[in-house]
Amino acid sequence: MPPPVNQTPSPRVDGPCARLRRLLPWRPHCLGCGEPVAGALDLCEDCTARLPWNPHRCPGCARPLPDRAPSLPCPACRRTPPPVTHVVAPLLYGAPVDQWQPRFKFHQDLAAGRLLAALLAASCAMAPRPQALVPVPLHRARLRSRGYDQALELARFVARTLRLPLHRGLLARTRATAPQSELDAAARRANLRGAFAVPPQKHALPRHVALVDDVMTTGATLHAAAHALRAAGVERVDAWVCARVP
Repeated sequence: MPPPVNQTPSPRVDGPCARLRRLLPWRPHCLGCGEPVAGALDLCEDCTARLPWNPHRCPGCARPLPDRAPSLPCPACRRTPPPVTHVVAPLLYGAPVDQWQPRFKFHQDLAAGRLLAALLAASCAMAPRPQALVPVPLHRARLRSRGYDQALELARFVARTLRLPLHRGLLARTRATAPQSELDAAARRANLRGAFAVPPQKHALPRHVALVDDVMTTGATLHAAAHALRAAGVERVDAWVCARVP
């Protein structure tokens, strides 16, 4: 049996230590400019305004659309509807998000992870409400080398903030794959073919779930995970990610 995810003891992005920090007399600092901040985010108003927001996006793939464009699927999603029904990606993968995400993913920068999780939760508050959140899982070999699962940490924060069930065992990564960052779009899809499965469940599957991950590039990972969930009987799969690569 694969070992449980996040088995290596490590602080969580919004664990007791992070919450205690906000009760102490010193003030947190903005992750953008370093100035002290007093709000719930480790980000000042000016740096928040300068984030690479993705307000006009395709609901099926989160690609940025022209300003004032209607919230309709882009031509690519109309031609080939994706297996995910609705994608929430509040940010584009540009500065400073492209600095925070690797710090969180590869260097356990929990402050960066907590900020990304808070921005994602705020953007998902008005999204269609799923019956459960499902973090996109790592293979156990990748988990051993990295030490923790960044998608699970994001999902924990969002689930707690929005009071949604978190189903961490609903989806499994069945085989190790090459890093997606080294592959083009076609190779990404081939790399992930058959990489996910839904293990036998004690209870009925939820009809509507939202996959949680940090970044969406081509969508290959999310689509492979969604195909596995839908093949197992899940009726609707959405995707909630922090950022979309333009």
